[in-house]
Amino acid sequence: MLEILLASQSPRRRELLTSAGFEFRVFPVKVSEIIDENLNPQEVVSHLATIKAEACVEQCKDLNLRDFLILSADTLVVLGDQILGKPRNFSEAVDFLRQLSGKTHRVITGLCLVDTAGTRRWSGSETTRVEFKNLSLTEIEAYVKTGEPMDKAGAYAIQGEGRKFVARFEGSYSNVVGLPLELLEKVLHDNHWTVKRGVK
Repeated sequence: MLEILLASQSPRRRELLTSAGFEFRVFPVKVSEIIDENLNPQEVVSHLATIKAEACVEQCKDLNLRDFLILSADTLVVLGDQILGKPRNFSEAVDFLRQLSGKTHRVITGLCLVDTAGTRRWSGSETTRVEFKNLSLTEIEAYVKTGEPMDKAGAYAIQGEGRKFVARFEGSYSNVVGLPLELLEKVLHDNHWTVKRGVK
């Protein structure tokens, strides 16, 4: 029986795992998140998730941590061929939302799972398509002033006030929040990883 070790500081991922009934510990790591322009968005998120997991594996070896399943993730918003990460400031958040207005974008989350025994690993990604309503500049600026967009890829939170901008979506809702729970469950099942669970 393994316990999930979440290699992320994201409160959204913690909330999703908790809501799904998983027992887990948080073990954030810091890695360079510079995007390789030669990679497509799916490869970018898978790569970033993998290097986070690998950094966590090395630290677990140093601390002699065993019987854990490391889970790392990275989420990007992609409009056409353009990657929209976390906005650096107010004006960039406004710019991101103006670009997303009235259009369909992709939310892509890369996952990587590695057992601390180092015997097995899995990496891949999930994509959800999200369509935005047409937004006025007044609506956008009022939303950005709430501060909610500032630590979110694409400058919005579908689980927060940003949901009012969403006309529809196709695919996993939890993926847009930051962790595709359906994919996680499938990977655990396919790899015969039995993890600790509490009560939902």
